[in-house]
Amino acid sequence: QVQLVESGGGLVQPGGSLRLSCAASGSIFSIDAMSWYRQAPGKQRELVARISSGSRTDYADSVKGRFTISRANAKNTVYLQMNSLKPEDTAVYYCNADMRTAEAMALLNYWGQGTQVTVSS
Repeated sequence: QVQLVESGGGLVQPGGSLRLSCAASGSIFSIDAMSWYRQAPGKQRELVARISSGSRTDYADSVKGRFTISRANAKNTVYLQMNSLKPEDTAVYYCNADMRTAEAMALLNYWGQGTQVTVSS
């Protein structure tokens, strides 16, 4: 069974930094794009950042210049470095990945369980 497990969330003051990690585990054959989404209370889930298998990156306008997505392919892990955090960054952050498993070679989309990030003084 394939799963994504996030870590690194927590409470931070405005202007602070956090680093989220998401590790994929299970019978993984390959991983294509990996992404971070977030969902604030009462709002729709939105894409924060995406990184392709070739490490091409895309960011939401609201986080450009503050957040950096990266990946460690040997560890099946994606990271989100968040700097200059603002109260409006408060949300549950979800990891997302397109993966092929050893059992089913079709490219399927997977979600992590989410990690809470709260930016408050």
